Amino acid sequence: MPKKAIVLLSGGLDSITVLALAKQQGFTCYALSFDYGQKHNAELIAAAQIAADYQVTEHKIIKLGFGSISGSALTDADIAVPNTLQQGIPVTYVPARNTIFLSFALGWAEVLNLQDIFIGVNAVDYSGYPDCRPEFINAFQNMANLATKAGVEGQRFSIHTPLMKLSKGQIIQQGVALGVDYQRTVSCYSADEQGRACGVCDACRLRKTGFIEADIADPTRYQ
Repeated sequence: MPKKAIVLLSGGLDSITVLALAKQQGFTCYALSFDYGQKHNAELIAAAQIAADYQVTEHKIIKLGFGSISGSALTDADIAVPNTLQQGIPVTYVPARNTIFLSFALGWAEVLNLQDIFIGVNAVDYSGYPDCRPEFINAFQNMANLATKAGVEGQRFSIHTPLMKLSKGQIIQQGVALGVDYQRTVSCYSADEQGRACGVCDACRLRKTGFIEADIADPTRYQ
């Protein structure tokens, strides 16, 4: 039987690398993106293009209403995206985001009769988000196998996190080796309508540092 997997695809640097890795491992890929009320849609435009480039079997964009509960600089017009480093969990954290994203992926996985889900979370170069840690992924995987018909019937779900222990530079090096075109990606929290990055938000700083560490020219388009 051919291997099939759902890949969470944000349109950013990490998620395109994960998609390339899943394809390299022989998976037939389904891509899942979310319009969750973020302040710009440049990353979703990028995700759609990436999904087409990698010829995924199907790409779904699910619309969610995170903005209605507010609480994050990425979804609340009254909270500015910071351009300085913050202590603790930053205001760009979106409450329960990866829990909800993975839940949708899990539901679609049951419908498609597949057991493998890929997500580009990282516990090394990340912004302090609690839902990017291996403890969270392990807990969600255990829950997935308890709370689903497929799990009860013995079909074990696996949440793949191939970037979990890599630095941003290592992620970029791996992606370049796989032929990833990072110019197509959008990581910035404050990208403009053309997808150009602000260069100063936390996501931009991590991305810039990664290209320097990888000793690879930064192809990012900046405002």
